Amino acid sequence: MDLFLLCVFLPLVTVAWGQYSDYYYGPYNYGDNDEWVNVYRQGFNFQCPHGQVIVAVRSVFSKKEGSDRLWNYACMPASQSLGEPTECWWEEINRAGTEWYQTCSNNGLVAGFQSQYFPSVLDREWQFYCCRYSRRCPYSCWLTTEYPGHYGEDMDMMMYTYDYYIRGATTTFSAVDRDRQWKFIVCRMTDYDCPFQNV
Repeated sequence: MDLFLLCVFLPLVTVAWGQYSDYYYGPYNYGDNDEWVNVYRQGFNFQCPHGQVIVAVRSVFSKKEGSDRLWNYACMPASQSLGEPTECWWEEINRAGTEWYQTCSNNGLVAGFQSQYFPSVLDREWQFYCCRYSRRCPYSCWLTTEYPGHYGEDMDMMMYTYDYYIRGATTTFSAVDRDRQWKFIVCRMTDYDCPFQNV
């Protein structure tokens, strides 16, 4: 009898756990042969395929290459509960050599990055590529720890749980090290449309 009950309830427990627990995202596919999306001192434009969002960011720093970084990104499909993106756009430019804080406007999620290198300040300007999913709204937002942990170190930021999305970032810039540290703004999104225009 106990074996019969185990056979009946185990699949139900597995399905329930899968629906309500956090999932591990990885492993990540950073594109063809793990190549970088840029070369040192050059601009780049990276966009996830339609319906996908950024879930991982990797970077290495080189002092001798103009205190610049190589970058790579991984994308994953957004949850089916969000549906298809209804609108995508490029946010305002975040200027090189300054600290900044930015979230995607109109409740958007980060689906790409664009960057241009400026040798005069040994830094980059940035733009987020954002996509909105109907009128879904963010909640339970938080900031990640700093990436990289120290200026000049390699960076490998990964989203470890399903249904959390990157909505933006805040960065600090070191005039001495000529490097940035990033904290990513991460949120969950409602499964229903809500009345808020922008958060």
